[in-house]
Formats: sequence, structure tokens, C-alpha cells
Amino acid sequence: MTTYLLRRVAFLLVSLLLASASLFILLRLLPGDPANALVSVGATPEQIVAAQTAIGSNRPVPEQFVTWVGQMARFDLGKSFISSLPVAEEIGARLVVTLPLTLISFVVAVGIAVPLGYVAARHSTRWYGVALSAVSQLGIAVPVFWVGILLIGGLALRWHVLPAGGFPADDWADPAAALRSLALPIATIAIVMSSSLIRYVRSATLDVLGSDYLRTARALGATFDGAMLRHGLRNASVPVISILGIELATTFLGAVVVEAVFALPGLGSMLLRAIEQKDYPNIQGILLVSTIGVLVIGFLADLVQRLVDPRLRDSLSGNRS
Repeated sequence: MTTYLLRRVAFLLVSLLLASASLFILLRLLPGDPANALVSVGATPEQIVAAQTAIGSNRPVPEQFVTWVGQMARFDLGKSFISSLPVAEEIGARLVVTLPLTLISFVVAVGIAVPLGYVAARHSTRWYGVALSAVSQLGIAVPVFWVGILLIGGLALRWHVLPAGGFPADDWADPAAALRSLALPIATIAIVMSSSLIRYVRSATLDVLGSDYLRTARALGATFDGAMLRHGLRNASVPVISILGIELATTFLGAVVVEAVFALPGLGSMLLRAIEQKDYPNIQGILLVSTIGVLVIGFLADLVQRLVDPRLRDSLSGNRS
């Protein structure tokens, strides 16, 4: 167990270093100089040089990278070129919107997909099992922004049930108002995510329903529900766990689209503004935090999968290669 964890943590750190280097280099390959965002049109060469010196864009790229890595080692994401505010503080302020949006949407989607996926598999020959499969396929084909627009048009503009967008200025000081503002974005993400998850849950459940061990358990006198709880649930959850990790990471990264549709002050809007202004510290900070989030989610999903599956759990103790 300890050896496996050390190996996975080492892999996590190496992946983060490689991703950081790739991110830094790719940003520097983009045309234009970020110092141009600091000067007005018609600026003199002296003003441009002064702006480049202030942000360090006129230094060699390797020197800039070493400086940036040194800042990362001190957990310092630098300061914005435009606002001069610490990037870490601004990201933290935006995460109070993006993280709840992602996590609550994920929990709602799982709560919808697991029972419906099971029903679609258990009753795959019934009309409602076929209907659930068809609806899930349709949900996958619909873009997430289109779902958001439809919900805004119906629940916000026509029936005035929920706000069309925005977020309270005082963040979570009033939890009810904050949750009300996130209700439509959460529903948007949950609808699209659950459509995808239903297919995976259905497929995993069908594999269990046709397995020899389930038939053997039934032959030995176990009820169907008892056999599913004792033997089927764990086996069906193994492939689904890895998919859940991917879906959670995708939701976190894809929040930029949903936040744009609902005008939420999260990481998505911050990233779009930073790209428009070529604010490298903000772009690097957001993408680095997103990369860390994706890598950590993958690590946790892999760990949970090994803990659930006895065959993989044996490899944690070194009994199996």
C-alpha cells in the first residue's frame, strides 16, 4: 500500500511538472507580447520597453520559467499584469463559485444516473428501459450551452421561477440566495452529465446481470436483490468509478461554458477575460489550478477503484504485479 501510494504521488508530481512546463512554453509561443496590454495605442518605444521590463517579458524564456517555478515552490502564483492583484487570491475568490457548482452538479448527476441506469439495464426489454436509453442518448447529443439556454427561457424568463444568471455580491453570506442562483447552472450540468453516466451505469449493470457469479449466487438460494447487493454492486462499480473521475474532471474544466451562459463570476469568466487581455499570470494560475484538480481527481479515482476491487487491492499490498 505504501509503495503504491509513493509511486502514484511521484507520478502525480512528475505529471504536474511536465504539464506546468508545457503550459508555460505554449503560452510563450503565442503571437504578441503581453506587455502590449499595459500600454496605450501609440505608445513610444521607451514606454513599451518599460512595460516589458516591469513584467519581465523581455527576459529569456528559460529565465522566466525558472522564476515562475521558484514562485510555484513558494505557492506564489504571481500578480496579474492588468489589475496587479495576487493571482492566488483572485482564484480563491472565484473558486467559491466554481467548486460548489462542480461538486453539487456532480452529486445530483450521480444521484440521477445510478438508479436510472440500473432501471434501464434491469428492464432493458421493457418500453421504459428502452425509453431511458433513448433519452440518455439524446441528452448526450445536446450541447450543454443549449440546455442552459432552454432552462433560462423556460424557468427564468417565462415562468420566473429562478434567476437567469448572476451570483450574489456577498457570495455565500446568504446560502439560500447563492443556491438559488446556482440552481439552473447545476440543473444544466446535471442533465448533460447524467445522460452520459446513465449509459455507463447501464452497461456495467448489464455485464453483472449476465455474469456467472450472479447466476451461481441465485442458484445457491440468494434473492436477486441480495445477490446484486452482495456481489453485483461492487463489480458494477469498478468500471463506473473511473468514469466518474473523468466526468468530474470534465465538469470542472467545462464550467467555463456554463459560467459564460449564466454570467457567473467563476474561474471560467476569469479565464476568458485573462485570455482577452493576455494576462499571463492569471492564465497560468487558472490552468495550473485546473491541471492540479484533474490530476488529483484521477489519483483519487484510481485509489478508490483499487480499494473497491479485490483484484486491484491485492496489487496494493504487493501480492500481484
